[in-house]
Amino acid sequence: MAGIRVTKVDWQRSRNGAAHHTQEYPCPELVVRRGQSFSLTLELSRAPDCEETFIFMVETGPRASEALHTKAVFQTSELELGEGWTAAKEAQMENTLTVSLASPPNAVIGRYLLSIRLSSHRKHSNRRLGEFVLLFNPWCAEDDVFLASEEERQEYVLNDSGIIFRGVEKHIRAQGWNYGQFEEDILNICLSILDRSPGHQNNPATDVSCRHDPIYVTRVISAMVNSNNDRGVVQGQWQGKYDGGTSPLHWRGSVAILQKWLKGRYKPVKYGQCWVFAGVMCTVLRCLGIATRVVSNFNSAHDTDQNLSVDKYVDSFGRTLEDLTEDSMWNFHVWNESWFARQDLGPSYNGWQVLDATPQEESEGVFQCGPASVTAIREGDVHLAHDGPFVFAEVNADYITWLWHEDESRERVYSNTKKIGRCISTKAVGSDSRVDITDLYKYPEGSRKERQVYSKAVKRLFSVKASGRRTWIRRAGGRCLWHDDLLEPTTKPSITGKFKLLEPPMLGHDLRLALCLANLTSRVQQVRVNLSGATILYTRKPVAEILHESHAVRLGRQEEKRIPITISYSKYKEDLTEDKKILLAAMCLVTKGEKLLVEKDITLEDFITIKVLGPAMVGVAVTVEVTVVNPLLERVKDCALMVEGSGFLQEQLSIDVPTLEPQERASVQFDITPSKSGPRQLQVDLVSPHFPDIKGFVIIHVATAK
Repeated sequence: MAGIRVTKVDWQRSRNGAAHHTQEYPCPELVVRRGQSFSLTLELSRAPDCEETFIFMVETGPRASEALHTKAVFQTSELELGEGWTAAKEAQMENTLTVSLASPPNAVIGRYLLSIRLSSHRKHSNRRLGEFVLLFNPWCAEDDVFLASEEERQEYVLNDSGIIFRGVEKHIRAQGWNYGQFEEDILNICLSILDRSPGHQNNPATDVSCRHDPIYVTRVISAMVNSNNDRGVVQGQWQGKYDGGTSPLHWRGSVAILQKWLKGRYKPVKYGQCWVFAGVMCTVLRCLGIATRVVSNFNSAHDTDQNLSVDKYVDSFGRTLEDLTEDSMWNFHVWNESWFARQDLGPSYNGWQVLDATPQEESEGVFQCGPASVTAIREGDVHLAHDGPFVFAEVNADYITWLWHEDESRERVYSNTKKIGRCISTKAVGSDSRVDITDLYKYPEGSRKERQVYSKAVKRLFSVKASGRRTWIRRAGGRCLWHDDLLEPTTKPSITGKFKLLEPPMLGHDLRLALCLANLTSRVQQVRVNLSGATILYTRKPVAEILHESHAVRLGRQEEKRIPITISYSKYKEDLTEDKKILLAAMCLVTKGEKLLVEKDITLEDFITIKVLGPAMVGVAVTVEVTVVNPLLERVKDCALMVEGSGFLQEQLSIDVPTLEPQERASVQFDITPSKSGPRQLQVDLVSPHFPDIKGFVIIHVATAK
């Protein structure tokens, strides 16, 4: 009898895509998820005999082998049996055979080659059927990345847009971000990121064999999204100068960054800061099938020596002495959480895992961070893999201020030590709301349980022995250091101070506020108040001084007084960064040598609104109206609206804005034609050479065409 040949393959993309939640990927090849069956229909040159079976082979990566679990050979049966790859006959009609293939839930993810031969043709070579891509499967209960909630899977795996929270603790602002994991070439780029990693370049076969493990894959991605140790995706820049590249605040999503990395032959894209690294990493991990979200931590510690203390040195005006201050507290820091099981730690630590692609400190010689179990951070189990001490410090470190004297002595200044790790935020499931998840990271500040966990973490990190009035602290495996006062000073100052805004701090306007002082005693107090102010980056790094003045204040018994402060727009406009942030400080020198430092971080506000004029429907043009206000007291021209959104536009749209008179409100209309249904994010930024970008976004619910 003549041999059987496969004459045609139907990959059943529509059926498999719907079953595997992969129909949005625009790839030419089939995309499926592990641990779940998918169907193929084979057209044959003749009908097979009943005793004939087909033998399939799948291979991924170079030098694929069964020993490394990057190759599998399996044959058709009537049932899907076994723990490895399986093939079962679904239906047979004359010369057409439909088979169901299934991978194990711990299969290596990536691009596979599928081949076939007939069992009776042992001397014949395999016939290549084509390639398919296998992803992690949060819908499969046996997969380490399994997530039980369908609502959360829709949000953390399938949602191609999101919100990143920025600003300061007292004024949190939402920024839209286009993840775009289903856009053209993005899946191929995400697989290329794995292939460009140093581990793959050094030992590709072993590297590919480890890609069954979300712990391994996410750690590789956290290193590859930044470019510090490799030709990774994004190059960081925190100096406020972005020559030869794009300002981090000008990016509106990950797609343009990833496509530029590919088109530039894997040359790092300039430039990124923490939210850019987190946005790109969220895209990559959602694309690969791992539930991932973006998390913002306000007043985030960067503890360089891991002593659970951010030590800030200031002068008599409260200005940071950068030459002495190695640690820092950022206004906010953005990282990722991904959901998966920790087979290396045990089930207690399953769930959300911290991953951080921002290059801050090296881990095992590489700028990478995580995965660190959020549960481990909350419970103080900082000894567990990976990078627990650094993440614990980001949300728990004490904030200690030291006054540095000209004789090079230092003096502890009273300030709020418990200001780190506030308002830890992420986007709500199914809405644009902000959800505070601080309680996932730590117990209530000041509670008995929180102090117990802090002590537990200290014991894990340090070997401590008393040495007179000081404590000698040795970091495990690290250098020794003296640490005078981990706790609050025993006596609080006899006055209190607080900055209060007298009107909203608007971009382009004078800044009006007051320092409110209160005498807590029944005696008269003399206070020397040294005020300073500076434009800053979001890392709180000062850029330029905009305020420097002193006041002698007499406070009567139990008296409260206000010191009015005005900073004109002309004072700050030249040195305001795109972060639109100003830091004010008041060093209060009280009778009897008491010292109090009062600080306030301010983000200048702006205005933009976006309205959709009518119902949005796939394939039907709809008008969008954007209203903007010139924030300046001067005429501006050369402004433009930059518009972006997956499911609306193939590429970024630029729309000229007419010349704006001082503080003029103007509306601009344009049409968009939705190409995808469901909730879709449209981003619109007002861009001008005269002031920092004004960013806005709107969620548009797009109906399917009737």
